[in-house]
Amino acid sequence: MTHKIAILGASGYTGAELVRLIATHPAMEIVALSADRKAGMQMAEVFPFLRHLKLPQLVKIDEIDFSNVDLCFCALPHATTQEVIARLPRDLKIVDLSADFRLRDVAEYQKWYGQAHAAPDLQAEAVYGLTEFYRDEIRSARLVAGTGCNAATGQFALRPLIAAGVIDLDDILIDLKAGVSGAGRSLKENLLHAELSGGTHSYSAGGKHRHLGEFDQEFSKVAGRRVEVQFTPHLLPMNRGILATVYVKGDARIVHQTLEKAYENEPFLRVLPFGALPSTRDIAGSNFCHLGVIGDRKPGLAVVVAVLDNLTKGSSGQAIQNANLMLGLDETTGLMLAPVFP
Repeated sequence: MTHKIAILGASGYTGAELVRLIATHPAMEIVALSADRKAGMQMAEVFPFLRHLKLPQLVKIDEIDFSNVDLCFCALPHATTQEVIARLPRDLKIVDLSADFRLRDVAEYQKWYGQAHAAPDLQAEAVYGLTEFYRDEIRSARLVAGTGCNAATGQFALRPLIAAGVIDLDDILIDLKAGVSGAGRSLKENLLHAELSGGTHSYSAGGKHRHLGEFDQEFSKVAGRRVEVQFTPHLLPMNRGILATVYVKGDARIVHQTLEKAYENEPFLRVLPFGALPSTRDIAGSNFCHLGVIGDRKPGLAVVVAVLDNLTKGSSGQAIQNANLMLGLDETTGLMLAPVFP
């Protein structure tokens, strides 16, 4: 059976990544693509790397006939998705890639995103889309909220350790490096080549980054008490990839063994041998996340490093993994692509 797919916001990076991945998916067919400013154009005009594909023309959302759609991916900007999804058919399966439905508490959404939530009833319905930890809920969900790419990386490094109680919950530091595509495709002065290349900088430091809302929500749920981590992201002059270096108090060997056991049957999560650390170059363009653990020179301290591609495992690949479950497919379908190297 071939499932009919619509992608809203197809002219952005995550929209293009969805098209790239679905193009070889054996059970999905793209029947509708939307854009705002680029409505009326062909995807080949917007993204020449997709010119080999036969795709629908980009249209406005209101021009799409959703009666012919089984599942819709929403790759729209934050704060716009709520009202759009509220207007879609109530029986339509939806995977949202924005931040609009990630936080279960609408007060927390207002705190981190600076505005009231426009669809609190849908917020209550949404399932958090970190596939490896919410499979059962995702299978029966109508609306799944994809995670933030930074939030996913940090959670893969830490959730099993928090659940097993093998680290100090009051002393966790996440130092994260991210590629520039994570900032989206809109024109921004600080993302111009001359402003970005040849250097790096931290941003949203001091507890201001919005993905801290997800860390607070998910880590506190796992621990059964409030957990607040230190988190500082840095922007690197590379197109794709996230590398999170996580500093924890705990026995490094036990930390490694805990991650190995937690992920031994996970198709997309790979824990390296103890002492080996991963690189973003080894997961580029793929739905894999690699993790490594080493001990510090001071006993009782451990370093966990996690890497993933922010556009794939951190967003569009994760979205397809969730959609596979929602459509009754094996979750790896269409996603076992090898990383691109070099």
